Amino acid sequence: MPQIMDESAVLAALAGLDNWTGDFKQIRRTLTAPDFPTAIRIVDVIAVAAEDMNHHPDIDIRWRTLHITLSTHDAGGVTPLDIQLAANIDAIARDHNAK
Repeated sequence: MPQIMDESAVLAALAGLDNWTGDFKQIRRTLTAPDFPTAIRIVDVIAVAAEDMNHHPDIDIRWRTLHITLSTHDAGGVTPLDIQLAANIDAIARDHNAK
């Protein structure tokens, strides 16, 4: 099982990501897609990336806005898997012109 990162490690990792916030329990980001179909495409691409990692985010879709939360539930907090998936989500967002 991946090890939980302490809060200072999480904050240091967040500094290298796009618009993520959080603490040692969970990290969050809100994305705004150009339109609703693009928002759904972003979720589809995130789903494939998450499945490849066997690490799945919580995603709330509100029209073209996606609220994403990452935490390694079985570890009880943020692990390097969450940071890697966040970086993957950042790349997906850029590829789809999401802010």
